[in-house]
Amino acid sequence: MGKRECFYADVMAMHPEVTGSCNLVVVRLPDDTNIRFVVDCGLFQEKDYDELNCSLPFNPDHLDFCLVTHNHVDHTGRLPFMVKNGFNGKIYTTETTCKLLPLALCDSYRVLKDVSKRKNKPSLYTEDDVSRTLTLLKPCKYNETINITENVKVTFFSNGHLIGAALILVQISYPGLDDINILFTGDYNNKNMFFDVEPLPEWVLELPLTVVQESTYGDMDSYEMTRCFKDNISQCIRNGGTAVVPVFSLGRSQEILYELKCMQEEGLIDVDVPIYFDGKLAIRYTGMYLKDDLGIKENMKDFLPQNLTYVDKLSRCGVLEDMNRKVILTTSGMGSYGPAQIYIPEFITKSNALIHFTGFTSEDTLGGRLKNTEVGDNVEVAGLIAKKKARVEYTTEYSAHAKADEMIEFLRQFKLLKLVLVNHGRADAKETFANRIVDEVNPKRVGLLGREYFFRVNPYGLVKTLSTKFV
Repeated sequence: MGKRECFYADVMAMHPEVTGSCNLVVVRLPDDTNIRFVVDCGLFQEKDYDELNCSLPFNPDHLDFCLVTHNHVDHTGRLPFMVKNGFNGKIYTTETTCKLLPLALCDSYRVLKDVSKRKNKPSLYTEDDVSRTLTLLKPCKYNETINITENVKVTFFSNGHLIGAALILVQISYPGLDDINILFTGDYNNKNMFFDVEPLPEWVLELPLTVVQESTYGDMDSYEMTRCFKDNISQCIRNGGTAVVPVFSLGRSQEILYELKCMQEEGLIDVDVPIYFDGKLAIRYTGMYLKDDLGIKENMKDFLPQNLTYVDKLSRCGVLEDMNRKVILTTSGMGSYGPAQIYIPEFITKSNALIHFTGFTSEDTLGGRLKNTEVGDNVEVAGLIAKKKARVEYTTEYSAHAKADEMIEFLRQFKLLKLVLVNHGRADAKETFANRIVDEVNPKRVGLLGREYFFRVNPYGLVKTLSTKFV
């Protein structure tokens, strides 16, 4: 076989659908050597895939390095588990993500420890595993190409999904041959209220390219999104009720705080209406937004509403006993963890209360169960059976993921799109979006990236697909 036939990269996914993100890449070089790396290593949060958290279908101590797209638990939550099982390479990510990860991984450890204790099972990893993981972090600047090995270089580019998030371009080279270029979008968005999202440079758009593209909202266009949060919150407050708003600790918490500030300025809620903010990790991240150099725009650094009170365990009872109109921001975003487990059971039975989710909720989470329960029916909430009397609403207007039409526009930028591998979406959303890419973008090939198949690519695109051994 010639050099060209012996130069390829096998790209595979460890995650069937949305959470547990982990892409494994095995590079074969013409000199018979291999390079192995993963992009992300996250926790599965869907109940159906919970058992997948306890194993890795590859040998971590055979990996050369790891790349991380952004600081969300479904992309980073099993990094310490990978270290526990033998990984000792560098973990490359952006400078901002390096600042955020210590808080995230320590919080994940505490949550997993609590869950494992209740299930009478050993914890997924230890505090020492978290500490060792943090020593492996390698901070990287945006738009600066890093030579990781003699044959692999990577570049991190701006991504609106989250502060510190990145698109990651991996370029694999061998003397005398064209490069293999793979762009991992991670979770992608083209905008963010807290920072400007820089467009990809022209030289990237002109590369012969394989794109690993997320598809969380692959079956929804941006025009289908209804903006309802401000109207729903202001109506609840006018009626003298309490609005409970579950939020994700990083990104969504800060966006909703800013939105409440805007509502005060627009006269939609009075400044004398108390706003309570509960969630230790979310509060600490908010402090970093205010004080640390995270690349936030100057005009967005003053984003807190008036009459805001941070809540801890000691002051929580006072919030619950307050019978006046108020807004409560609480983690977790899907309602299944954190102080939300205290507030939702308290207010789900009150007809003048509003529980307003602000992002994606899996079907088997508390947020998903509430969505599928009619008013007046009973629902299990944190182990209690309660009658749903509160109004429960959902909105995608703050979603940190681009919608299908925006992702199509993103893909249309590329001049030599050889292959698009669609991943990180529900099975139906992935298939819907993949079909749309074929019809509207028309790259050379489109594949569905999951646990069933892996894709062999070379400098010219797809070589073949093969069945995996870890379905």
